[in-house]
Amino acid sequence: MRSFLSSLVILVLAGLLGGTAFIYFGLFDVSATDPHSSTVHWIMDQARIRSIRVRAAGIQVPDGLDDPQKVVMGVDHFAAHCAVCHGAPGVAKEALARGLYPAPPDLTDAAAHYSPAELFWILKNGIKMTGMPAWSDHSDEALWSAVAFIEKLPGMSADDYAKLVAASAESGVHHHHHD
Repeated sequence: MRSFLSSLVILVLAGLLGGTAFIYFGLFDVSATDPHSSTVHWIMDQARIRSIRVRAAGIQVPDGLDDPQKVVMGVDHFAAHCAVCHGAPGVAKEALARGLYPAPPDLTDAAAHYSPAELFWILKNGIKMTGMPAWSDHSDEALWSAVAFIEKLPGMSADDYAKLVAASAESGVHHHHHD
């Protein structure tokens, strides 16, 4: 047993020393032009997915998320803050987004991968090392409205999106930045 523990301690110390040397000598390329290996990509995806699920588990989704007024308010928030990086139906991602790594995802099918509580958590807290900012300085109402809009994105045409943006502008409904 003592031999096993000694071997385990040596293995852990060698791993720490090797990891420290790997970082210290700059062997890991952090440039946004060099994609991660498939293993690193998988590990980061799993860490992101599991972290979001765990942290969003206790979030209570408010009633009325499908209220058309919430969707109109949400498109205002989305058009002002999200479309620049994620694009929108009929709206291409801007140049800034094309230079980010990992690339900001198209949110058309985000509702199929994340629950409303998870989407809210992502909007409120952001995601490290992705360029996704935290919008914690925006009101929960504005963030839930953006979630309501994202829930409506699947199957939305460019014309549908343009009509929602116009309805938002005409109604004078604008998102609230702060709590």
